[in-house]
Amino acid sequence: MRRAVAAPADPGLAELAPDQRLRRLELTVTRRLNGLLHGQYRGLLPGPGSEPAGSREYRPGEDEVRRMDWAVTARTAVPHVRQVDADRELTTWLLVDGSASMEFGTAELDKRELAVAAVAAVGFLTAGVGNRLGAQVLRADGVRRFPARSGRTHLLALLRSLLAAPRVTAPPDRPGRAPTARPPDLADGLGALHRIANRRGLVVVVSDFLDGLPDDPGEAAPWERTMRRLAVRHQVLAIEVTDPRELELPDVGLITLVDPETGRHREVSTSDRRLRERYAEAAAAQREQVRQAVRRSGATHLPLRTDGDWSADIVRHVHAQRRLAAAPSGQPRGGAA
Repeated sequence: MRRAVAAPADPGLAELAPDQRLRRLELTVTRRLNGLLHGQYRGLLPGPGSEPAGSREYRPGEDEVRRMDWAVTARTAVPHVRQVDADRELTTWLLVDGSASMEFGTAELDKRELAVAAVAAVGFLTAGVGNRLGAQVLRADGVRRFPARSGRTHLLALLRSLLAAPRVTAPPDRPGRAPTARPPDLADGLGALHRIANRRGLVVVVSDFLDGLPDDPGEAAPWERTMRRLAVRHQVLAIEVTDPRELELPDVGLITLVDPETGRHREVSTSDRRLRERYAEAAAAQREQVRQAVRRSGATHLPLRTDGDWSADIVRHVHAQRRLAAAPSGQPRGGAA
């Protein structure tokens, strides 16, 4: 069950009109990510493209076997992999989770606003002549689709739509309530992207990744297989959005926990230290389950928190990815998140 504590986000930010919030967001992105906004095609997630660019020695545990350069390997008797330059034109597809659980927040931003900030960063970092950006937004009433187009106007229209979207509320928790139609989940959105993203490019998934997460950590999440299929053709970046109150409970007495997807309520006393410890342990195990699922799918993982400096986290991630791409053969490379 998705856990949430009923608590408002920062009212000053929430009261801003969409256009004001968009201007503030664009200013933050352009100021904080200025050193990365250079228009190059390796800006966000450096990696393979499609143009041949020689070979280098194979790095066990880091390189994919399917990129082996067998001709050079046979000639040198040392395993080599093919290197390719990034494509001259990049198509980026975004999948944005707009479900009820993304409306929660106890810090300066709520999870949906942090997701919009991540989308803005991706949009500006992948902007360039000929580059295109498309998106699919999962909402309670269906999937909102934005065709892949280039240009700042298209990006701003996408961001404005995300900021102005109506808030999703949990259904009332009433016994005997008639079931409603199942909203599209993360697996549905990934499947739709797999069908339309025919050309190799970048796929960015922004979500809390809790859709259908099984209780048994040994079971695969329903979205994991489709994400793995996308990672075969595309570079996939999974941006995980979390809030601190989803990770631990404060000692504030009696509170009501709400499942934002079903509307179920449960009153608990946070004065119980053992309860808080069990909650933190379960939350940590759940996040580790998400991390492992993303890793198994072959995607790159970027966790962001509503109480953290999201722009600094993105900058660190981009620099780490560039170091990985630029590390010479045989030199130890640090792992990315």
